[in-house]
This record gives sequence, C-alpha cells and structure tokens, in this order.
Amino acid sequence: MGALTADFSRNHIVPLDFASVQTVPESHVWSESDDEYRCPSGSTADPFDGSWHSDKLMEEVEDKTQRLFSLPVDQKLKVLRSPGAGTGYGRAMISPFFPKHMWHEGFTIMGSAADHAKHLWPHDYEEFCVTMDEYQKQMKAIIEQLIHIILKSLNISSQKLSWLKSRCSGHCTSTTPGTALQLNSYPPCPNPNRAMGLAQHTDTSLVTILQAQTSGLQLFRDDVGWISVQPVRGALTVNIGDFLHILSNGRFVNILHRVVVNSIQRFSAAYFYGPPSDFLVSPLLSETLGDSEEAVARYRSVTAKEFIGMKAKHLDRTLSLLKT
Repeated sequence: MGALTADFSRNHIVPLDFASVQTVPESHVWSESDDEYRCPSGSTADPFDGSWHSDKLMEEVEDKTQRLFSLPVDQKLKVLRSPGAGTGYGRAMISPFFPKHMWHEGFTIMGSAADHAKHLWPHDYEEFCVTMDEYQKQMKAIIEQLIHIILKSLNISSQKLSWLKSRCSGHCTSTTPGTALQLNSYPPCPNPNRAMGLAQHTDTSLVTILQAQTSGLQLFRDDVGWISVQPVRGALTVNIGDFLHILSNGRFVNILHRVVVNSIQRFSAAYFYGPPSDFLVSPLLSETLGDSEEAVARYRSVTAKEFIGMKAKHLDRTLSLLKT
C-alpha cells in the first residue's frame, strides 16, 4: 500500500511530456467552470509595473530558464520535487485544488540551486547558479525597499518588522524572511482555448515580483472579469500577496490572477517574499487602525506558518476564514 501511495504522489507531481502530444489530452482540457467557480467576491486591484535597469540580468535569467526547460524529460525528472517538498521540478503546487491538470511545468529554488543544478548539468552548473543567486539578491533588495515605503504609508514602524534586510543565505529559519524563486514554462499549446497555463490563485507572500516577456498573465476584476496584462520590456510586474493584504487591513489588495497559454512558449520567473514563519501578521501593527475609516481589524492575527497551513487546505478561501 505504501508503494502505491508513493507512486500516486509522484505521478501527481510529474508534468506532462508536452512535446509528445499533438492534441490537448482530456486530463488537461479545461471548461470555464473548472476555473471560474472558485472566483471569490470582493475587491480587486491592479498589479503595477516598474522599470529596472538591469536588462542584462533579466536576459540571462530568461536564457537560463529556457535552457532548463529545454532539457529532455528524463533529465528534468532527475530533480523532480519530492512529495511534500518545496524545491525542484514539477507541476504547480496548487494543482490538487483543481479537477484538471495545467499546461505548465515549474522549477522552484529556495536559496542556492546548486544541489539540483549538479544533477542537471554535472560539469556545467556554476553559471546557472551564479545567475540565479544574483537575481534573488537583486529581487530581495528591490522588494525590501518597496516594503519600507509601504510600511510608511500604513504607519507601521519598521522596528516591528526587524527581520527586514536580514542576511538569509537560503537556509531560512523561523526568524528570517521566507523567499523562493519560481521558474515557469508554458509550452506551446496546440489548442490554447482548451487548456489552462496556471489556474487562478493569489500569492502566499507579502510581495511577488514577476518577470515575463510574453503575454499570458491575467488578473480578475469584479467589474469586468479577466484582464490581460501586457508585458513591458525591461519592466517587472509587482503583485500584492496575501500577507500584505492582511497586514494592511485590506488597503493593499491581493491579486487574483491566472496564466493562459499560447501557441508559442512562455517563460517567466517569479520571486516570492514573505515574512518569517513565526511572525504574527496582523492589521493591529498599524498605528492608524483606530482612525474612523479603519476602526476595526477586518482580519484576525495569524502567524505566517498557520496561514500557510490553512491555505494548503483551503487555497483562496483562506482569507474569508480569517475575517473578524
């Protein structure tokens, strides 16, 4: 029985061999109800784009991501994500919440990618690691500058978030920020209207920075539905995550988004930045909560670890469970 369970768990993680299919298999055919039925009611907000003067590093990340996903399937499976693990190659983490599979393959890095990269390129892995290390360093610096600006607007003292700018080398602890770099590939799809790249979700982060040069990202707005976000060359897209939504008492709204597929391949890199696992995320950290417009905390306080555990069970319904 244990072997059968292990095989099932492994098969639930292994992406489709997209190059081997000429049509979209039934397991990957999506109807509107497969995605739309999970749309929650409530406010939505737009992500925003910001220019970043490091086009060379962005191009290197794009090139390394393409190199990774161009490897033969057997090679990529050498770094398959283990059931319950957070790093490695595999399907999207949110896959179990949806009835159909997604037209997507991903590779998750937390800290150094060396252990996995050595299996992919035994004699030529250093360049990949150097690029990803530098990219994570740059993204972390950008996000922490942005968070300081946001904290000021919320009248939250940075001293209450003493873990900001901590030197986390990838071996993060309960007192250091939780970070991850997610590399994504959305292979060319023979019938894009029948498939879904990445189903709708919000990010379990304070802030997420996304890099992509090909269209596919969509966000949901109550008044109009799904809106496509057109990529801007040399710009990064910033998404507000669940933790900032709670921390700001809903002033900064988490972004419900998804990815649709095209007839051409799409690559992206998403850097997630969250609080330490033992940090108590609370609207009460703001000194202005007593103002007339925000007299009551809309969400109860919750540690980052507890929230992550809740979201692993409830996905995008988690926030509603925290409402006061």
